[in-house]
Amino acid sequence: MSNRVVITGLGVVSPNGVGIPAFRTAIQQGVSGIRFEEQLAALNFSCQIAGKPEVSQEILTAYFNELELKQLTSSGIIYGIIAGLEAWQDAGLSIGDENGDPDWDSGTIFGTGTSGVEKFRESVYKVDEGQVRRLGSSVVPQTMASGVSAYLAGKLGLGNQVTTNSSACTTGAESLLLAYERIKNGQAVRMLAGATSDSSPYIWGGFDALKVCTYKFNATPEKGSRPLSASASGIVPGSGAGALLLESLEAALERGANIYAEVLGGNINAGGQRNGGTMTAPNSKAVQHCITAALANAGVNGADIDLVNGHLTATGKDAEEVMNWSKALGVEGERFPYLNALKSMTGHCLSASGSIELVASALQIKEGFIFPNINCEDLHPEVTALVDPQRIPRTLLHKSINLLAKASFGFGDVNACVILKKYLQS
Repeated sequence: MSNRVVITGLGVVSPNGVGIPAFRTAIQQGVSGIRFEEQLAALNFSCQIAGKPEVSQEILTAYFNELELKQLTSSGIIYGIIAGLEAWQDAGLSIGDENGDPDWDSGTIFGTGTSGVEKFRESVYKVDEGQVRRLGSSVVPQTMASGVSAYLAGKLGLGNQVTTNSSACTTGAESLLLAYERIKNGQAVRMLAGATSDSSPYIWGGFDALKVCTYKFNATPEKGSRPLSASASGIVPGSGAGALLLESLEAALERGANIYAEVLGGNINAGGQRNGGTMTAPNSKAVQHCITAALANAGVNGADIDLVNGHLTATGKDAEEVMNWSKALGVEGERFPYLNALKSMTGHCLSASGSIELVASALQIKEGFIFPNINCEDLHPEVTALVDPQRIPRTLLHKSINLLAKASFGFGDVNACVILKKYLQS
């Protein structure tokens, strides 16, 4: 069995917009969600800016009951539930009877890098103080890696595979490809794919210590994340969640669902931390192999890709990534596809980045636009040596996109590339 797979629902909790309407407006207008964080300054961080979603009380009460709001303190789980439920509702799906059977045809692969760091810290102090009996009943579900997928399964009554993947910054793209394979092979009718990341200095601190974060824009936060720029000086840490409802084309057509895009295929690989690849740096040969294998799996040619939504983190590796795309696609100059980098507006949302960027990718395909790249008025000369600057738009373009390639690369020298196609509904 080989089912065609489409995206029928989207949900997002992003630093520059919570919910699809707000997020769409923000990316089209080039609005940054990066702000100065007083907590980071008080903790003596070098980088005192971050991309942190602003979730209103109105949104919280729309998705959680009073008891849940009292118990849940894990920001990653909260973000993931909001994004996941929005995607489910956006797909036009209803939640089954709480007293009925599970939905055997539906499942979720919802990833995370860490879970409930703040809750874990709170619990450690209580245990150290001999207050283990005061931990409460929600510690385990909020700190286990699979907490986000478990909570979503309970909210939606999912009866198919329910699991959490974790592959650093590749997590979101990987979750979509794993869900895609399950539907393609006939093991599920629909899967909720996504990823989330906590907002916490206890996560961001490690990156600050690695000296991969910028410290030059604390007074001008919205200018801090500068992918493709000659003046890029490091990542801006971020957080949030993205979710995509994947469904067999047959099931989507049968119920008259709105289709954002078709998933043609992709590839997941690793560089083995060889040939320049390390725990924190990519092996270029492996990145190129991931992209070429994704193209082959999807049955398309590199020269036919209209838009690349890159990983592009605002570090010295951006030019190397562009070089890898150029070699893998077999194009350069005016033949290079349009290129955009969402992290210029959101910062690097770590394990959630791929899913948030895939939501942006699906919106661009469905609605025929290319969002602007901000903070790259001074394009890096190694980038412009391979890409016509006109292919890196600084203003919103209204343009039909047929094929889009989205890749994510993560610590551990791991890679994932997804190929999406415009679906023409008759």
